[in-house]
Amino acid sequence: MESFAKYFDHTLLKPEATEDEVRKVIDEAKEYQFASVCINPYWVKLTADELQGTGVTTCTVIGFPLGATTTISKVAETAQALHDGAQEVDMVINIGELIAGHDDAVKADIENVARAAHAGGAKLKVIIETSLLTDDQKVKACQLAVAGGTDFVKTSTGFSTGGANAHDVAIMRQTVGPDIGVKASGGVHSLADAQAVIDAGANRIGASASVAIMKEYEAAQN
Repeated sequence: MESFAKYFDHTLLKPEATEDEVRKVIDEAKEYQFASVCINPYWVKLTADELQGTGVTTCTVIGFPLGATTTISKVAETAQALHDGAQEVDMVINIGELIAGHDDAVKADIENVARAAHAGGAKLKVIIETSLLTDDQKVKACQLAVAGGTDFVKTSTGFSTGGANAHDVAIMRQTVGPDIGVKASGGVHSLADAQAVIDAGANRIGASASVAIMKEYEAAQN
């Protein structure tokens, strides 16, 4: 059961999340031994302190959810998150620049955040926001993310027009190969949803429904 739980970044990114709700997510992650708790940057220090020594990592988001902040801002946000205890950072690419074909700008944005993350020993996941892209653009985004030094590519913020699906995950896995992680995020609400993206090549899932999915999984084992 624990190996299945390690697919999940237990996620709470809604802007109205309270401290009590953050602590509840932290407690759930400890209980189920999820891969990480993914929260907004404000909650990183609290989360990292509470998760210390539990085997669950602290994940946060950068340039979220639009990706249209400056690279300097993303780098500063990353440095602060690492200072506060984040071990994984999920950044949103500059989606408009990708669609415009300004590949060098997109790659440079990723490279600078990757450098900041890796300097602090953290992993980087690059969110490409698949719902806004054509299949060719998804491929290009993944290629630029790998060239920029990412550890994972990630489908979605969960705040745009759509979330993860098996089709997009398969494109991403085929593009990045076996050595880069693929995170499916947004719209994974059930065990069937989770299994579909895992079968397509995801090795991490961002979900707020992680506990419900684990309960489904446990019931299916009995």
